[in-house]
Amino acid sequence: MKLFLDTSAFAKRYVAEQNSDKLMAMCQQADSLVVSVICLPELISTLSRLLREKKLTKADFRKMKNDAMADLADVDICQITPNVMVSVISLLESHPLRAMDALHVACALVVEPDIFVSADHRQLSAARKAGLKIVDVS
Repeated sequence: MKLFLDTSAFAKRYVAEQNSDKLMAMCQQADSLVVSVICLPELISTLSRLLREKKLTKADFRKMKNDAMADLADVDICQITPNVMVSVISLLESHPLRAMDALHVACALVVEPDIFVSADHRQLSAARKAGLKIVDVS
């Protein structure tokens, strides 16, 4: 099974949140994981915010960052291509999405995963309407 994880889902691998266990079980069953090229920058942005808000220690931040970077060595990363950009524009014109959320969905449409996983309801709705099978981990 090929899973596409947006950043909200990928983050649950490192930050214990509601449904982190569900996400981890899905990852264990997957043959491959796919993320968009913006996943790591978005994740580091989130972890940096948690550090600034003192919800993470510096040591926890470093560990989570290192773990994520190591995990990405075994994950397929969808790059931004002309096909992805055409899909992004179409999604933005037809759904109430933020640009980065549309980029995740567009990448998923190009890589054709078995399941698109996210915790973002607007993104999940757009993904479902675009023909992707979805799993909500919010």
